[in-house]
Amino acid sequence: MSTNLLRIGCGAGFAGDRWDAAVPVVEALAAAGGPAVLMFETLAERTLALAQLRRRQQPDAGWEPTLDRFVRPVLARCVAAGIPIVGNFGAANPVGAAAVVQGLARELGLGPLRVAVVEGDDLLATLTPDQWAEVLPAGLRGRELVSANAYLGAQEIAAALRAGAQVVVTGRVADPALALGPLIAHFGWAEDDWDRLAAGTMVGHLLECGAQVTGGYFADPGVKDVPDLARVGFPIAEVAADGRCVITKPAGTGGCVTRRTVIEQLLYEIHDPAAYLTPDVVADLTLAEVHEEAADRVALSGVRGHARPPTLKATLCHEGGWLAEGEISYDGAGAAARARLGGDVVAERVRLLGLPVQALRRDLIGVASVFADDAGRWVAPAAQEAEDVRLRVAGATPDRASAEALAREVMALYTCGPAGGGGVRTSVTPRLASDSCYVPRAWLRPGWRFVP
Repeated sequence: MSTNLLRIGCGAGFAGDRWDAAVPVVEALAAAGGPAVLMFETLAERTLALAQLRRRQQPDAGWEPTLDRFVRPVLARCVAAGIPIVGNFGAANPVGAAAVVQGLARELGLGPLRVAVVEGDDLLATLTPDQWAEVLPAGLRGRELVSANAYLGAQEIAAALRAGAQVVVTGRVADPALALGPLIAHFGWAEDDWDRLAAGTMVGHLLECGAQVTGGYFADPGVKDVPDLARVGFPIAEVAADGRCVITKPAGTGGCVTRRTVIEQLLYEIHDPAAYLTPDVVADLTLAEVHEEAADRVALSGVRGHARPPTLKATLCHEGGWLAEGEISYDGAGAAARARLGGDVVAERVRLLGLPVQALRRDLIGVASVFADDAGRWVAPAAQEAEDVRLRVAGATPDRASAEALAREVMALYTCGPAGGGGVRTSVTPRLASDSCYVPRAWLRPGWRFVP
């Protein structure tokens, strides 16, 4: 088996992804032979904040609640084939997630595994009041934070894999680090080998959103046609020692890997192609080359790198009041006009009752929704007509009672509003708001350890 190539497969691109998606990926990795790693990316900013809230209520919770469903279908095969798993499904409680993995291993008759956790991203447990005073945004001073997590890099993942970890569980790390860590461990790249680190970072960037790079989010019928999307295959990267890679997918799966799908994902969330900032390196894509080698095989090369930033980005989440939502349907002649009138009635009732609604949004789903605004103005022309319209009214309030009062006004449209309304649905939920700051990396002490 050649050690000059490492295959990395992606089994999930977010917490709501398909639970069975990793199975064809693992089968392909095992059939190919040679060194391989399976990564799961399941942690978004809001996902982490919700995990922190769960841990407040239950100290042994806080990891991705569907972890078992993601890992169960592939754990035994990965262990048998010697394919390590790296995932950020630890969220707010990597140790708890590691315990779930060990319990699953026992249940499957695999015995205890070498499960490592990466820690050190939780700033609420790390920074002193004086340090917070230096970095906290002015608008958050005096507010209670729900979560504060720095984006860690790939070095701790690499160290755990070098020590023989079969599963590495992280909390908040930069998404590309899930692939870069295995590459550092396998090829022995130095911490200042900027070009290779940048190349490996972009490998992770291409993989991190799962099926986005294999045609999922790319698909647009008649414009960008993608075959057999219901069976879309998740991506596999074949990475050489110099960082050059080929993106592919398991044979026999749906979707496609083309130059266009790869470029679209390559530029996803890139604020500056000459300086993509990550914890490990600043990647430069301006000389990158993307070309198709064969069907469903696209190569990336030419990525350059520069020294990593002196700071780490952190996401801060805090309680953001309450959200009230209500929907009601109108159909037939004049449906759009009646729906608009219903929205106007609710807005006027908010004014008459003096409800402290900070932003009131009115949408006619299918007529004027995506391009409406939170100021409550109707963006679509008033003359636009439709015979099947769903009115949605949503408002942000500082307290639950006001949110419930707003939701009730939508409910009241059953009899107080325009004719023909039906199918009312209302909900009231607490909101989380987020902000960001930059923390000197010298303040953090990330680490890893095995968890029995």
